[in-house]
Order: sequence, then structure tokens, then C-alpha cells
Amino acid sequence: MKVEPHSVDVHVGKTIRIQRLLRKVSQTELGDRVGVTFQQIQKYEKGSNRVSASMLVEIAGALKVDVRTFFDDLSTPDNANDNPAPSEEFVISREGVLLNAAFFSIKNEALRKKILKLVQAIANTEQLDTEAAE
Repeated sequence: MKVEPHSVDVHVGKTIRIQRLLRKVSQTELGDRVGVTFQQIQKYEKGSNRVSASMLVEIAGALKVDVRTFFDDLSTPDNANDNPAPSEEFVISREGVLLNAAFFSIKNEALRKKILKLVQAIANTEQLDTEAAE
């Protein structure tokens, strides 16, 4: 019987991935910085291998983040969600992280709002097209 990873390990792993992608660091590069293989970084990010406290401190240092970052937004066991919604999956995907980073690198707030409205309009148009086809 295969035991599923603990939700905390999965959360920490996803956060490592997000922070790594935001900093444009490959799994190989992060592994080199902390003295493990890229395969080990993959296992940490999937939550299949637990990250020890000392390794978490090493990873935080390598990514130049506070170690507490890995526990931000951690759900309590009573309200933990082991099955994230598709939108949550996108947020932690490579494309989602890169899109978010690019969007917030736009300094002009008015331009960001226009881009958001454009994307919402495109999404609404596609939704209407899908409904009309049904």
C-alpha cells in the first residue's frame, strides 16, 4: 500500500517550486547550490520526499527567501484541501508562476488593469462561444 505524501510536505514542495521558478533557477542549479541532485529537488517539489529542517534552511538561503515563506498560507489540518481546484493548479504551474511574475513586473498599474480587462473579455468571449456551440 502506497502512502500519500503529507499535505504539509506537498505545500512546502509547491512553495519551493514557486520560489525557484520566480527566481528563474533550474532544479539542477538549486540542487548544486544545496548539494543534492536535481532528482532530489524534483522529489522535494512533489512532496514525495520530506525536506529536513536543515535542508529547508539551505534551500531558503539558496533562493534568498525567509524560511517562513515555505509555510505561508499553510492550511490547518481541519481545512486542508488535498485536491486543489484547477485554478490553483495553474497558479503553481510553470506557466502560472511565469505569467504572474511577468504581470507584476509591469510597473504601470493602469496598464495592468487594462491587461486584466482584456484577458477577462477574451475569457468571457470564449465561454460564450463554447456555450453557443453546445
